[in-house]
Amino acid sequence: MNNKLKTLFFILFICLITPLHLVAADKENFNQGWKFIKEISPVVINQNEVIKPNYNDKDWTKVSLPHTTNIEALPVNDQWQGIAWYRKEFTLDKSEANKQLLIELEAAMNYSQVWVNGQLLKEHQGGYLPVILDFTAVAKLGEKNTIVVRLDNTDNLVTGPKPLKRLDFNMYGGLYRNAWLIKKNQIHITNAILEDKVASGGIFVTYPEATAKKARVEVKTHIRNQKNSTEDIFVVQELKLGNKTVAKNKSQVVQFKNGQDKSIQQFVEVKKPKLWSTHSPNLYQLITKVYQGKTVVDQEVTTIGIRRMEFKGTKFYLNGEQMYLRGVNRHQEYPYVGYALSDNAQVRDAIKIKKAGFDYVRLSHYPHSPAFMEACDSLGLVVLDAILGWQFYDDTEAFRNQMFNASRDLVRRDRNHACVMAWEVSLNETQMPLEFREKLSAVAHEEYPGDQCFTAGWMEDGWDIFLQARQHKIKHHNTGITEKPYLVSEYGDWEYYSNNAGLNQDKMPRQQRLETSSRQLRAFGEKRLIKQAFNLQESHNDNKTTSAFADSYWVMYDYTRGYHPDIESSGLMDIYRLPKFGYYFYQSQRSPTKAYPAMVKMATYWQEDSPLDLKVFSNCEEVSIYVNDKLVETRKPDQDEISEHLNHPPFTFKLNEFEAGTIKAIGLIDGKEKVVEEIKTPKTAKRIQVALDESGVAVASGQNDIVFVYLKIVDEMGTVIEKYYKKVQVELEGDIQIMNNQDIVAEAGIATVVVRVNSLDKGFKVKAISEDKLKGEFNLIETK
Repeated sequence: MNNKLKTLFFILFICLITPLHLVAADKENFNQGWKFIKEISPVVINQNEVIKPNYNDKDWTKVSLPHTTNIEALPVNDQWQGIAWYRKEFTLDKSEANKQLLIELEAAMNYSQVWVNGQLLKEHQGGYLPVILDFTAVAKLGEKNTIVVRLDNTDNLVTGPKPLKRLDFNMYGGLYRNAWLIKKNQIHITNAILEDKVASGGIFVTYPEATAKKARVEVKTHIRNQKNSTEDIFVVQELKLGNKTVAKNKSQVVQFKNGQDKSIQQFVEVKKPKLWSTHSPNLYQLITKVYQGKTVVDQEVTTIGIRRMEFKGTKFYLNGEQMYLRGVNRHQEYPYVGYALSDNAQVRDAIKIKKAGFDYVRLSHYPHSPAFMEACDSLGLVVLDAILGWQFYDDTEAFRNQMFNASRDLVRRDRNHACVMAWEVSLNETQMPLEFREKLSAVAHEEYPGDQCFTAGWMEDGWDIFLQARQHKIKHHNTGITEKPYLVSEYGDWEYYSNNAGLNQDKMPRQQRLETSSRQLRAFGEKRLIKQAFNLQESHNDNKTTSAFADSYWVMYDYTRGYHPDIESSGLMDIYRLPKFGYYFYQSQRSPTKAYPAMVKMATYWQEDSPLDLKVFSNCEEVSIYVNDKLVETRKPDQDEISEHLNHPPFTFKLNEFEAGTIKAIGLIDGKEKVVEEIKTPKTAKRIQVALDESGVAVASGQNDIVFVYLKIVDEMGTVIEKYYKKVQVELEGDIQIMNNQDIVAEAGIATVVVRVNSLDKGFKVKAISEDKLKGEFNLIETK
């Protein structure tokens, strides 16, 4: 089996053994059966009428979640803003009497109001954290219930950040993540966000001790008794690794009076635990059962990873092992659909980040989805988890309290994730009063007591970790000047883009140094993509001369912005998740492992105008280059001033001349061939090769799964024609939709279609034909 297949099967194995959503029996997916409308002239919605159960919504659009309020063009810097409405009718069985009934919206952009059966039950500021409401008191059993959601995604002084026209990203709109209907018995485990209790609510797992010999897992389960009587309750914790139970703990019987709530604390001892790490992301299933007598009245399953993180001076340690975390920033958008990604799409993004050679990801500049967090747990990606914030501070109590509340909800939502290293309870690139900074940090520590909570912020005073962007010049550049740990939160882009604009990018003249910038679209050709990779190499090498314990390149994927009409193109992959040369530079920085084996990648298209200084990225000890089966040279890695601190410097070959045909790179370790790459000089375009990007996660039915379909213009040998830029028309068969709302045009030889899959009951087919009559198709057989 070749190395690429081994890597693919490993990723598939990780995804299959780790459930992305462990949904308890009392938690039902609530994504289907919604109706939607935008208030766009002449549409005017009468709020008093629309919330009535008998309101006529026949002219509304039927939708399912995740859903965006507007399919945007690409690029977009005038994304739709306004008022949008969602309605859904549903029925509750009479057997749900005496149960607590909740609805959870994982995200609702940005200011939301929610009515159930005509009653306003929730108003919520912020579009990235859950909206949770208890509708028990207004529920109708055995008959129709109606939920109505009003969303306002216009500029908001309470939530920030900057107004859209000055913002360096887009925030989009809609109910763009999952929704859940939750039914609980009268004696139940509470919801941490709904309870709004400091360091409480729900299940809270910490690790007072975690070594290779022994782990002590502390579990606090917050329970409420809504019965009209006093009840005796106990809790059983069962810890499983795969199908094997490794530890159990039964609590003492605790008496709960009518209406009383309290936490039951337990310790689960584990001998020789499988610790969670970036290279071995072992995950356990913690099964929490609440008993009333012999009856299980509530049960939840929590995925946990046993690990300890700590800092010694400026160094970071995971399970006692000192590590330098090589990382990247991520924005969560897709083209056209904005934030409305399926859970599978979120997982595919995480897989791409891990495969690119990273062990750490900074969630810029807001909370990302639960599905992405779960994928980071499964893949061994350390996370810097953030509240919303970018170059905006409003000196009002409403704004400050919103930031404090968002910080609490962020910790409550994500505190049990193994992947979370620190909480970025800070407003990115924003001047903030010291008192405010200290309060943000204090809030996170209140919510997560103990020595495993670390806060991070953009200014030196106030947080545990100092976030520094390279474009603002790194303080404490030399080791030993400060003992506060810091990381390089952003680098590789802005310092190469233009004169440093500080915090006013939108005010700068367009003085792009195009040839030397890191902002390079795939369309700009190999010379400029090689320059981008050079910038990444130079800056990453420089970061490692500092005492920073981590760095995070800006950015993983190209993205759109509110303040600028162009795509921000410093990504290692374009907005369609197609790699640039810089992607392979970082991939080469991870040493070969069984999961991620040896790699070699030549930064060339091998055409007549290709540079003869050939850069090769590899994690091998030597690389041999052949042209048309003739050995040109075998070299060791470069030794120069921009390579000396890299894990695996690239290899530079100075070729004498171009010779059409096949150029081959062979990666060698201990003198033995480990990996081979061949690139053929492209000839005449012959056909379209249609490929579905599943990234190890099979396309799913009934989940609004979003996938990329790549239309590669190739010659008779299957070589992509990089200089092909013509239109391609696409026809679909099956229950799927094209989300592109403009002409589909090849860029650097590849056109991309964004497809939403509704159902796979009969499979689907994609047919493509270019304007010069090249053809291709892809057929996914029906699923059973």
